[in-house]
Amino acid sequence: MLQELIPAGIFAALLVFVRIGAALLLFPGYSSPYVPPRLRLLLGLTIALIVTPVVAPSLPAMPDSAAALVVIVLGETVIGLFFGTIGRLYLASLTTAGMFVAYASSMANALTNDPSAAQQGSIAGSFLTAAALLFIFSLNLHHLMLMAVVDSYQLFVPGQVPPAADFADMIAKVVAKTFLLSFQIASPFILVAMIFSLGLGLLGRLMPQMQVFFVAMPLQIGIGITVLAVTLPVLLRWFAGAFEGAFLPFVAL
Repeated sequence: MLQELIPAGIFAALLVFVRIGAALLLFPGYSSPYVPPRLRLLLGLTIALIVTPVVAPSLPAMPDSAAALVVIVLGETVIGLFFGTIGRLYLASLTTAGMFVAYASSMANALTNDPSAAQQGSIAGSFLTAAALLFIFSLNLHHLMLMAVVDSYQLFVPGQVPPAADFADMIAKVVAKTFLLSFQIASPFILVAMIFSLGLGLLGRLMPQMQVFFVAMPLQIGIGITVLAVTLPVLLRWFAGAFEGAFLPFVAL
């Protein structure tokens, strides 16, 4: 009955669109609130139409019942959200790193709008997120994300039940890796803050009448900005390498 209502070509394109569209909902850059939903929908449909002839041999035949169709669509949605979650977690690591940097440089009380998360965050986190998005699109890593989704048709065949246990294990490992990545990105600031705090402690003991905190805060902010300016290229390259390594295993080289 479904064959009479939906042609086979339209069914294949819509099935591909479900996986790609679900991934675009969470992919860094594509899922930004500043991207109009209509443009995101048009981009997903365009990519689906281009990819459908390539992955057509992996697509299942149209099911006979609506219940079977719903099961297939739900499976494709889960797979797309899985890839989108990986990209979103790596971008969220910069927000965590930004809070580490903010606390280490006395800028934690200054909050600003985070364009990627559509909420308030630290100034350092918002800056790192914006710089990382620029880095991702400059290095064509957004192509790598799409390639991982397209090549996933060889690994996760449509119509089969997604490996939920493997997905959960992978997401747990990505969460651990992204938290470690955020700490690694913020490590120069944490080290400088420890040395600076040690020096302030010694200065406070040697000169008790000096208002240490009144003098230290502007100096700590200036040191934090200086360290950020010096280490930013290395931090972005480190993030780009980790981001690339997260999607490379799903790309058929």
